[in-house]
Amino acid sequence: MRLFGTGFSFPVRIIDRQGAESVRETQMFFRQIVDSKLAQYAYLAGCQRTREAVLIDPERDVDRYVAIARGEGLRITAVTETHIHADFLSGCREFVNRYGCRAYLSAEGGPGWEYEWARGHDRVTLLRDGDRFTVGEIDFQAVHTPGHTPEHMSFLITDRGAGAGEPMGMVSGDFVFVGDLGRPDLLESAAGHAGEMEPSARRLHASALGVFELPDYLRIWPGHGAGSACGKALGAVPDTTAGYEKRYSPALAAVRRGEDAFVSYILDGQPEPPLYFARMKTENRRGPALLGPLPRPGRLSGTELAEVAADRHTVVVDTRGDRMGYYGGHIPGSIYAPLDKSFPTVTGSYIDPASPIVLICNEGQVEEAVRDLVRIGLDQVTGWAPPEALEAFRAAGGRLASIEVIDFREVGRRGPDPGVQVLDVRRATEFAETRVDGAANIAHTRLAGRLDELPRDKEVLVHCLTGARASAAASLLEREGFRVAAVNDIFADAYRRG
Repeated sequence: MRLFGTGFSFPVRIIDRQGAESVRETQMFFRQIVDSKLAQYAYLAGCQRTREAVLIDPERDVDRYVAIARGEGLRITAVTETHIHADFLSGCREFVNRYGCRAYLSAEGGPGWEYEWARGHDRVTLLRDGDRFTVGEIDFQAVHTPGHTPEHMSFLITDRGAGAGEPMGMVSGDFVFVGDLGRPDLLESAAGHAGEMEPSARRLHASALGVFELPDYLRIWPGHGAGSACGKALGAVPDTTAGYEKRYSPALAAVRRGEDAFVSYILDGQPEPPLYFARMKTENRRGPALLGPLPRPGRLSGTELAEVAADRHTVVVDTRGDRMGYYGGHIPGSIYAPLDKSFPTVTGSYIDPASPIVLICNEGQVEEAVRDLVRIGLDQVTGWAPPEALEAFRAAGGRLASIEVIDFREVGRRGPDPGVQVLDVRRATEFAETRVDGAANIAHTRLAGRLDELPRDKEVLVHCLTGARASAAASLLEREGFRVAAVNDIFADAYRRG
């Protein structure tokens, strides 16, 4: 392997041949742009002399990046990304087509891992390991770092405008995280490529050996932080250094123990990926549909809500933060997805992208919800209504549905009944540690694809750790016609109570 927030610029000390010292301001602007719900990081790097900038790993709603760049007096002329993403739709194609940017994309990985939309495109440059490109006086070197995906690239960044002759840092994408490495199982566990898991882990081991060759000072800017499903133990710190990771990363410690030990370590305990990851992977390879302006859904009256509820193809997404309010009264068939960090995971895993979507949310939350949805390819947002419109819906002749709420004592009473199925929607690793006798286990992120494993002639008692994941799962089960009761209780407390 070759060597490879906030906006910043800083002074660079330069020593001339006579030993005289001067201070010169770096030419580079650099900013980490965070999507806290997907725990995703994009990076804006700009040359402050030429005012040109590149955006690395953009999401699909590109207007916000343009606004940030303009606020800094920069113009985005180039885009790139570290790999074909699985957790969101890429904004690279949008930038190329709407703004005339040049895209720099990986040509590595072999057959089947090429960017189909980029073939023959006159504004796309395909990169091989070691290739370089420049934006203003900033140099970017592509380093092929396969493992998370076969085509994965990392980028070494050198600020030549400041007189630097070696890299300042590396944008590592889903290769190196803070305290972790990118999971190598997604091609198999999420995208369905059988037999890819172990070979990918071995490729990741080979890539990770190169980290030990990096200078300790080198800054590492990862593609994700804590909360992302692209790793199992990501740190909450936004960036790191190669030296710190070499000393303290458990994943790199496993690399030191050898290839077989590393493969066992990195594949053990990975969380179940959200169901929509496979779709993201396919769409990003083929080329996401061009978005253009954000959808602008109109406000619906109670009568219009009643009409929407009668259409089985439309999905009402209830974003209220009060799940007891949802359990007590909601539009029949609506999906419960609070507008918090779980929102993209739940909606992406439960809603078909062809379905029209109506939001139950406050007016000030509409744009936030729309952005969250289009980032995962749910574009058909046709309307919205505030929570108080539910009363108008009922007044217009609509019927509100409810879901029975129980605790774990009631699970203990009903569980042995042959007409009852207990469903645990926690992760498999949680289920393996402690579980209710006789419970089935399907992670809530995979539930929509495994409904045929549940008995339709039984009442389903759905639980998780605290009731949050169970609330989303219960809404899906009700929509799909199951008789369901939701456990709104703390799992650990139930066992302490005996």
